[in-house]
Parts: sequence; C-alpha cells; structure tokens
Amino acid sequence: MEILPKTLGTRPRLAVEVRVEGVVAARAEDAAALLTAVARGDVPDGAVVPGLKVGNILDKAAVTAAVRRALDAVAGTGRERLRDVTVVVPDSAMRVLFVDFDQLPSKAAEALPVVRFRLKKLLPFDADDAMVSYQVMSNEKGAVKLLAAAMPKAVLEEYEAVVLAAGYLPGAVLPSTLAALAGLEETDAPVLMVNAGVGAVTTAIVQGETLLLHRSFDISVSAPMATTVVPLVDRESTAQEWAQQEALGPGGWDRFEAEAAMQSSVVETAVVRETELRAAAREVAQAVSVAVAYFEDSLQRSPDQLLVAGTLGADTVAAMVEESGVEGLRVREMVDAGMLEVGAVRASVPRSWLASVRGALRN
Repeated sequence: MEILPKTLGTRPRLAVEVRVEGVVAARAEDAAALLTAVARGDVPDGAVVPGLKVGNILDKAAVTAAVRRALDAVAGTGRERLRDVTVVVPDSAMRVLFVDFDQLPSKAAEALPVVRFRLKKLLPFDADDAMVSYQVMSNEKGAVKLLAAAMPKAVLEEYEAVVLAAGYLPGAVLPSTLAALAGLEETDAPVLMVNAGVGAVTTAIVQGETLLLHRSFDISVSAPMATTVVPLVDRESTAQEWAQQEALGPGGWDRFEAEAAMQSSVVETAVVRETELRAAAREVAQAVSVAVAYFEDSLQRSPDQLLVAGTLGADTVAAMVEESGVEGLRVREMVDAGMLEVGAVRASVPRSWLASVRGALRN
C-alpha cells in the first residue's frame, strides 16, 4: 500500500474511487495526469459504509456492478484495454497518523517493523493484522517525523474484492485525501484543502512535500432516522401495478392508504436528508474553521484560498463556509477544466469527484 508515492514506476494508468455516494473512474496516459476518460457508477444508499471494521461493502453485487461500469467506460478496448487499477478508498476506512521517532533505520525492511510496533498503541485495531505504509516527512538529527497509514487487512480485502469481481486487478491503494493531495502542483506556498462528502470530512494543509495537517472525522446526525413501512411498488410504477399490490401491514391497506403511506415516507425521507445536510454543513464549516486557525497559528499567515475535493463540491462548501462566518477564503475546485482532455467525461461527473482519482494518476 502506497502513501503519496513519489515515483510512478509501473503504477496503473487507471484509478477508481469507491465512496458512499458512488464510484468514479479515470484514465490518464502519463504521469501528468491529463484525464483522457472519466466515468461514474451509482450505488444504492447504504451499499458502502466506510469504517475500520469489516462491513464496508454491504451490497457487493451493486458496488461491483458500479465499479465495472465505471472502469469499462475508461479502460479502452482491444489491445489498449487496461486492467491494473489504483484503488482509492474512503478516509474513514484507513487511519492516517503523524508519528515521531528519535531515530529510524534507513532501510524500509528494517524500519517497517519499528513503525508497526509504535502503531500498536495508537491504532484502534490490531497493527499486526493491518496493511501499514509510511513516508518520512522530515529527518533532522535526533528527530524523524513520519506520516503513517494503516488499514485492517480484512477491510482492504473488501475493496479489492469488488475490483477483482469487476474484472480488474487492484494495485496501489490510497486513502481519498492523500490521493487528492498528490494531484497538487509543486509549490512552496502552503495549501489548505477540504475533502467533504456524505458522512465524512477531512481537512489538510500541505506545504511543498510536507503534510502539516490531516484531520478526518465522520459526520454524525443526531436526528433519529424514521422507520416506515413502504409499499412494494413505488409511485413511478404503472397505476395497474400500484392497484394490484397485496395488502401491507397487520390490518392491510387499500391502494389509497398505501399511496398516503408512500407520500408520508417521501416527506419523512426529505426531512431526514435535510437534517443530514444541515448537520454536514455545521460539521464541514467547523472543520474548515479549525483548519484555518491551525494554518494561521502554524504559518503565521491567513490562507487565501480553500481547495475542495469530494462530492459536496466547491459551491456547496463555499455556502457552508460563508454561513459559518469564515471570511477571506476563495473557495475553488481542486480539479480545473484544463486537467481534463476535451471529451473525457463520458457521463455526468462533477469535477469535485475527480480530485482523488486524478491525484492517484499523477506523479
């Protein structure tokens, strides 16, 4: 498993990201990562539930189908068809930490057991049964600072399994935010970014090749989810199908009662989703505010822009940040139009969705 890999080597020219909201895949012909093909596959609600325990992929068939659709659309045909893939997983499925050492062996084969031993006290899962990778952030006399990433093997296997089942070969595996950061242009100026989507938000600060902040957490919704029995045929089905439904519930419903129940369910679902969006807005705004404060304290200056990755998009994040009272930030997408070849998008894929797969393809 790689973290912010510095050399391209034989890494795949395809990348796929699996998120709660769906799957996105991209292709690039070289390390410049000009995206030549992009596609998206939808997954049902609840099919992907990221975390550090087994059970991330709850609907393997649906997720596999989404991965296959997305990758088939970008992999090419005939002799040029590609099979090896870099897999981008949710930040919630992996733990990323900064670890300090007084000294560390220079050879990776000798250093990795030392890193793994230190992680035993820091991880909420067994470090001996995890995939562990690290990168040296700084190495001064008497002080070695590492960025380490660890993922339970069983969780990793879940994501690899859907890629294999889709007919592709998983290669490098990267967490979403670190993958997105790999797509940044090299600059000495510090960069503040946020990766926000359904259920999770990560903020990061990077300066040059040094990651200064990586703060990730799940977005919780305090409002209880409504539990409603709904008819077996939805309202978009034909009137005949709706009328022919069998009675539902202990006393049975006629079709008018069933339609009323469906209307109630639609309203309750909308209320729940609105509650989730408001909760996400509060959490994202707070996460950005904390990151801005850290930026100012650490670098003695205020950030002038916020780069956005993830499925919420720059416009939505900008509204959230503005409402929270944070001022002076120009909010923009990490991926701009110049990073895609004309005609690369095969379906409706917002640019914010592409930040991590593009970073995974860039060196």
